[in-house]
Amino acid sequence: MEKKDEKFYLIRSDFLSESMRKTIEAKELLERGKVDSIAEAVKQLNLSRSAFYKYRDAVFPFQKMVKEKMITLFFHLEDRTGTLSKLLATVAGAGGNILTIHQTIPLQGKANVTISLNTAGMAISIDTLLQELTQLDFVDKVEILSTGA
Repeated sequence: MEKKDEKFYLIRSDFLSESMRKTIEAKELLERGKVDSIAEAVKQLNLSRSAFYKYRDAVFPFQKMVKEKMITLFFHLEDRTGTLSKLLATVAGAGGNILTIHQTIPLQGKANVTISLNTAGMAISIDTLLQELTQLDFVDKVEILSTGA
């Protein structure tokens, strides 16, 4: 099936086949580090490896699909030693998973930085993160460039 023809459905878990439910459980075991390999996960759940591979890219917990979000932020920063490091530490401290960073060469003591991050693991809201970032003394400006799933 081509990507453009894919359709998604929301279905109650009790309507899923046992193999589909166990595949989701196996993926959770792997993500949480409770097992070291796919072989260990499927053995623990009494699931065949072929069933796992058949469904692993097709079944996802609803909450996980809704929760995962990407956001791109633009910053205008003062060019001081350690500013980018402090900025990244603030984002990481909030639980943001930084995906990309782009920094321009500083001109007249200012630099532009664009950061894309996954907010799925954040312990605070985007608004709270933006407030924390604007309170950093070296940040002149913060803007949201884009958001998406």
